[in-house]
Amino acid sequence: MNKIDFGHFPCLRTLHAVYRRISLLQTPTALLSDANALLYSARSFAAAMLAYYIALSIGLESPSWAIITVYIVSQTSVGASLSRGLYRLVGTLVGAGATVFIVPAFVNMPIFCSVMLSGWIAFCLYLSLLERTPRAYAFVLAGYTASLIGFPAVVDPGAIFHIAIIRVQEIMIGIFCAALIHRYILPTRISGLFNSTLSQTLRSARQGIADTLAGKPDGVAGPLHLALALQFLQGISHHIPYDFALSVPVRQARKAIHDRLARLLIVNCELRDRLPMIETMSADLQILLDDALSWFVCEDKAERKSTAEALKKRSEQFAQLCAARAMTFEDALRASVVRYLTEAIILMQQCERLSDAIYLAKPASAQTEGRAVKGYVFHRDPYTAARTALGAFVIILSGCLMWIYSAWSEGDTAVSILGVCCTLFGSFDTPSPHIVKYIIGSVWGVLLSLVYSFAVLPQVSDFTVLVAVLAPAYLLAGSLQARPPTTFMAMGITLTLPILSELGAHYRGDFVVAVNTAIALFTATGFAVISMSLLQTVQADAAINRLLKLCQRDIRRSVNGKFNGDEMHWTHLMIDRAALLLPRLPRSGKSSALALNALLHYLRIGLAVMHLRRCDTPAGREINEVLYLLTRMTSTGCLQARIASIIDLRVPAPDEQSRQWVDRLVDLHCALREQKKALADDE
Repeated sequence: MNKIDFGHFPCLRTLHAVYRRISLLQTPTALLSDANALLYSARSFAAAMLAYYIALSIGLESPSWAIITVYIVSQTSVGASLSRGLYRLVGTLVGAGATVFIVPAFVNMPIFCSVMLSGWIAFCLYLSLLERTPRAYAFVLAGYTASLIGFPAVVDPGAIFHIAIIRVQEIMIGIFCAALIHRYILPTRISGLFNSTLSQTLRSARQGIADTLAGKPDGVAGPLHLALALQFLQGISHHIPYDFALSVPVRQARKAIHDRLARLLIVNCELRDRLPMIETMSADLQILLDDALSWFVCEDKAERKSTAEALKKRSEQFAQLCAARAMTFEDALRASVVRYLTEAIILMQQCERLSDAIYLAKPASAQTEGRAVKGYVFHRDPYTAARTALGAFVIILSGCLMWIYSAWSEGDTAVSILGVCCTLFGSFDTPSPHIVKYIIGSVWGVLLSLVYSFAVLPQVSDFTVLVAVLAPAYLLAGSLQARPPTTFMAMGITLTLPILSELGAHYRGDFVVAVNTAIALFTATGFAVISMSLLQTVQADAAINRLLKLCQRDIRRSVNGKFNGDEMHWTHLMIDRAALLLPRLPRSGKSSALALNALLHYLRIGLAVMHLRRCDTPAGREINEVLYLLTRMTSTGCLQARIASIIDLRVPAPDEQSRQWVDRLVDLHCALREQKKALADDE
């Protein structure tokens, strides 16, 4: 169990099934998972009570917000907790500043004030959806801080500055206490999770290449299971600078190994496609393939290191020999197989070297490994982000108008909760199921709050006793919050309980206020479920089609020389798109195999186009012809035949530059063949 804030991923069960090769969770048994959850819960409760005590001691008006902050920022690792706390602080400061500017300026125009606050919240949501890293949490907080402070302050605009200052103080106390406890009380290092996950990812990548060489069939995801692994590693990697471990993996090495793994995914795809195409396998090639297979399946790391260099040199020499002797398309294809096999060996060797450097926290510069590093590239879609943000704007503004024209006394509370729902759940394709989980938790939170407020707290007169009576509820809720399937339900308890119980300096149990606040809570969340289902739900088929159309658009741009990025940028971008596509497939009516093969096709086509455009060769006319036909022809078979005829005319290649050009034509031919095969299988 490790709840890391590296972005929201829907369909966790499906994602786990697709990504079955790599164990993402570092719990060997369910018993250990429960122990980790209880430890997280105990640390969070200790931090919450410490924050509550400090807030009470200095006389803050709403010390319950310090408790809420602890449970919002707490994560199961040191790095994730500290980074989340920092982003919450930054977001709170920005959101509070925006609220102080907006509310006093437009308080006499309630509808326009609502438009401004709704617009600010929607704008922050838009930025968070474009960011797609844990830093997006700062934008989320800037939005819903304005919602929590701004709408209730409309009733008393003169106190907006005071409210903002107090709220920032309460949140800072909560962040400080959460960071202190999670940092020094039995801390869980995220660098250890990164190292163990990386080791499992390398083992899976090695096995994937071995399966390809052995001719074993793979699942529908094929080599793309690495895309989820790389996305997960990126999510962990972002928090490592906040981990304060003695062996923090260096940033350059983490980026470098990501580049190698991303390229290894492509190499695996190319080998998987080419090997069945070779009609006659020479004895020398078969021996090399068998030796490479033995090397990839070898579990002895020392033996792999000792034999890697010799195997690499053999493969490089054989690749040069095959390329020089290529007389036909079949020969060029065989040379291409050896070239990719050589690259797979080199990449795996570099990955293991970089893994050792990361584990030992030794610097591994880009020059050490022979190329510049790129690191993870995120897919960003301004259109989809704007659509979601516009939906949030309409939802919040609709709630404001109903509040204004109904003159409901608790409308400010309801609208502020509605704004929180739109920002907190807006990153999900289907936010409603997650809000429903939050509502279920809120029901339990309200019931517990009523019990505490009117049966337990009136009997409490000492802080130590108060901690003791709060412990059972918070320890249980905290352990549930540490488990991803019950996180939102638990948050409904941990966030509702301190507010409805009115945990302040003095007991102020008021049944009418508690009931009205509960009504506002369920009205807002119920309205959020309905409205977000209508305006912020993204259908899986629409999202998949959008991703595939963007891939086609980028290929056309690449053909025209207008794509901003190199081959490595394109590879990383497409891997991130694959990681976005995979969890959506179970909710789609499309064929999973067709969608995945289409994505792989676009990935390989884009790489081949970029390589061809960079080729400095006298055969420029043939390249332009191929690229023209690629964007104009609907029949891939005709284009494949034309590429094969060009290759037959150009072999044997007289020099290395010409051989590279022939290799790129072979790449394009194989990618087109894979697309044609996928379409035939689907029919």
